[in-house]
Amino acid sequence: MIEEFSFGNFGSFKEIQTLNMTAAKIKSKEKSLDINNLFQVDDNLSLLKSKAIYGANASGKSNVVRALSAFIKIINYSVKDERSLSFIDTFRLSTKTVSEPAFFQLIFRVGKTRYRYGFEADVKSIKSEWLFSTPNKREQPLFIREENEIIEMNQTHFKEGVLYQKLLKDSKDQIFTERSLFLTHLNSIGFAKQSQQIFKTITSILIVSGLTDKRMYDIAVESLSDEIQKEFILDFLKKADVGINDLKTIEITNDVLPNNLEEEVKQKLRKEKLIISSKTQFDSNLQIAGETDFSFVYQESEGTKKMFELSPFIYYSLKEGTPLIIDEFDARFHPLLTKKIVELYNSIENKTSQLVFITHDTNLLSHELLRRDQIDFVEKDKYGASHLYTLVEIKGVRNNASYEKDYIQGKYGAIPFLGDFTNLISFE
Repeated sequence: MIEEFSFGNFGSFKEIQTLNMTAAKIKSKEKSLDINNLFQVDDNLSLLKSKAIYGANASGKSNVVRALSAFIKIINYSVKDERSLSFIDTFRLSTKTVSEPAFFQLIFRVGKTRYRYGFEADVKSIKSEWLFSTPNKREQPLFIREENEIIEMNQTHFKEGVLYQKLLKDSKDQIFTERSLFLTHLNSIGFAKQSQQIFKTITSILIVSGLTDKRMYDIAVESLSDEIQKEFILDFLKKADVGINDLKTIEITNDVLPNNLEEEVKQKLRKEKLIISSKTQFDSNLQIAGETDFSFVYQESEGTKKMFELSPFIYYSLKEGTPLIIDEFDARFHPLLTKKIVELYNSIENKTSQLVFITHDTNLLSHELLRRDQIDFVEKDKYGASHLYTLVEIKGVRNNASYEKDYIQGKYGAIPFLGDFTNLISFE
């Protein structure tokens, strides 16, 4: 579970900002929210099950997701692909930050142990890297790296790092490079079980777009081959009231392709799978006559296709207890559907999964649905730098306030300052 993700000098964010999933010491108007919407980690710590992020267009909301995505991708690919640092995009509206490294740090839980892992890097090299753990009450460094040198290694509690460091010294090959992370190297070593667990925990965080994504569609199609996942997807679609009874996968073969198609097109189509959606058909007396089939891609709505694409990620997130991060969450979704998904993650049945989503859906801004610490805003200053802050930080906001009304009225900031659009009609 995520406690905090901090990042700086990335995208539109100049200074270090923190996405905080730690629950504040507050009381909600709806007392059930203080139970259902939180994970009780221990007597002194509770974590949020969900977090909503609001802001004007171009305020930098999506850069929060991009920063976390870049962090995960660099960890995942820094050994396999030396171009992984190209995911770094420093703040360009200041001459000072252009030449400085980006900053990333994740504080998270693996079982009962708290870890703090991060690094600083630019597109050319890793500048620093660190890993701390808190198995009890006291935080201890496992390793600290500066440039291409490990300057501190915990000889007692991180023996796999000590052993690997010795292997590096004894090796004639330059395995550990300035463009790769020490943690990623450790993950590739069979005996480094602790590092592998940390690596797997971080890289299993799911990040998806609420807009059309071919990758998401392909994953959803493959999920239909698993009966349990298919059952979940169909149940999800039925509860969303889209009228689909079943989804069938048809392999595209030569006998179903027109003869006049070019061979290159045929080869491409053969790799695809055709999805058929089945719906109830009624006779003239409005009695059920059977079922009729539709082409899912060409005859279903964009909202239905998005539900289909998103459903396996929700399934995996809830089943494996993995955080799910969604950009453009409300795109193509009815407000009642987005509310139901948020309620799903905030339910008492959800034991370990977190949801972070970027949205413009102000219907979710309700003290009956979200605590004040579950609502974040992103706003740009006059120098073009984005700032991330939480509703609970704004003084004078009562727990029974109309969050939606007050936000639209500008009381929390993070809204666009729009001009008079009627002037656009004058063409003289």
